[in-house]
Amino acid sequence: MNFKDYVATVPNFPKKGIMFRDITPLINDGKAFKACIDEIANYAKAKGATLILGPEARGFIFGCPVAYKLGIGFSPVRKPGKLPREYVSASYSLEYGSNELCLLKDSVKKGDKVVVVDDLLATGGTAKAVCELVELLGGEVVGIACPIELPGLKGREVLADYDVFSLMSFEGE
Repeated sequence: MNFKDYVATVPNFPKKGIMFRDITPLINDGKAFKACIDEIANYAKAKGATLILGPEARGFIFGCPVAYKLGIGFSPVRKPGKLPREYVSASYSLEYGSNELCLLKDSVKKGDKVVVVDDLLATGGTAKAVCELVELLGGEVVGIACPIELPGLKGREVLADYDVFSLMSFEGE
């Protein structure tokens, strides 16, 4: 299946010069979405994943069905102020500023083999922050999976210590 057929490109969103890759058509098409989840689940299974983590919010869309398909747990990685119990946090840089991600302290157990699932790999900052949280709690990141990769933003370089899997890439098209 050509997954690119299910991604809408929106020029100049959210600001001029950005080519936004909209995954809505992919998740709106049952056959395409199932094929996407199956591919990521196959990757996670091959990596021996015992837990899936997904960063807010689109990581939930892809991570939850992968965990369900594999019969393993899913833990959400949230923005500050969203978690009701004790958590760990990691900050990461954005093009203009920084952000923070939080994970409940009991979400990852020592020895868990974690695959981080998100919608898009761009600069790698979000995935790197999630990996730091996993490792802080004693887990092992065995892979990072995203349907879309933007290689021009060099996220793989930031994540050079990790195995990265993507279904499609867009080179500034």
